[in-house]
Amino acid sequence: MSSSFGQVLKVTTFGESHGRGVGVVIDGYPAGIALQEEDIQVQLDRRRPGQSHLTTDRGEADKVALLSGVEHGKTLGVPITLFVANKDQRPGDYQSLRSVPRPSHADYTYQVKYGTRSSSGGGRASARETIARVAAGAVAEKMIRHLAGIDIVAWVSSVGLLDAPAFDRADISRVDVDCHAVRCPHPETAEAMAGIIMEAKDQGNSLGGMITCVCRNVPAGLGEPVFDKMEALLAHAMLSIPATKGFEIGSGFAGTRMRGSEHNDPFVRKGDHLGTATNNSGGVQGGITNGEPIVFKVAFKPVATIGLEQQTVNFDGNATMLKARGRHDPCVLPRAVPIVEGMTALVLGDMLLQQKMRETVQHAVR
Repeated sequence: MSSSFGQVLKVTTFGESHGRGVGVVIDGYPAGIALQEEDIQVQLDRRRPGQSHLTTDRGEADKVALLSGVEHGKTLGVPITLFVANKDQRPGDYQSLRSVPRPSHADYTYQVKYGTRSSSGGGRASARETIARVAAGAVAEKMIRHLAGIDIVAWVSSVGLLDAPAFDRADISRVDVDCHAVRCPHPETAEAMAGIIMEAKDQGNSLGGMITCVCRNVPAGLGEPVFDKMEALLAHAMLSIPATKGFEIGSGFAGTRMRGSEHNDPFVRKGDHLGTATNNSGGVQGGITNGEPIVFKVAFKPVATIGLEQQTVNFDGNATMLKARGRHDPCVLPRAVPIVEGMTALVLGDMLLQQKMRETVQHAVR
């Protein structure tokens, strides 16, 4: 099983949804960067269950423990270990589902691949695994802010058929995003999104949607062509998040409806460096960042666990009616915002360290 991500900044996650807890080991992190549990907890609090009436009611505080890699508030340059204990796990809720692969879950595919699977919840396929990603991402964010001043903000831009209107992304902050439980910074749209999410919840159903992310102050030159292009790594990171089904950067699929004369980003002078007049490229050209904001979107499917009965079959192929049990979100989007930010930080952190290593070597041989 692949539970590691990154090359220079490498993270390895562990734990299951209804086990003793989940955690992550972070290797390759520089020494001397200020880090404490509070830096990590703020993002975990944005991801944790039970934070509003729009989410699952699983009662987890998700308090992080910093087990290694930090002394006197500074990183040591050795592996950093983070752990979050599970307090409200209920494996008994899933006993009646052991013989039935739940529609659109990983039960069947894990069973086929490994010959076994976690008997409660989704195990490693559960969204609870993303605690480790958010924790590691918060640690990576401390580094990329310290080294380059990079700022990452994500928000819910659509739920179901409801899209937020276009608005200026230049100054949007996490404070703006968190003004509403839906995490859409457009107040009127956020209220409407909350309404349709609650309607789906009351019906025992679920909804999907889109998250938009912008990364500011990203230096030009990050990305490792040919196969580790910046957009390729971001797509890899985003599509590894549970429930994701699509990724687009810059103009994305809308760009296919444009002509080259419309889509090209002309270069202009911006102070002491070159920039682009438009940003259809989404901050990446040739797989390398060009210094403009990175802008991308991630599509999330409706939550697979719903309260409605579904016609399906058990592992023996016999027809059965299934009504899922467990505590799940009617829409993952509000809690997925810090997950998207965390995985983005891990990609940018890894690419930033790789580029700094290259610059060090180039400087030494001159």
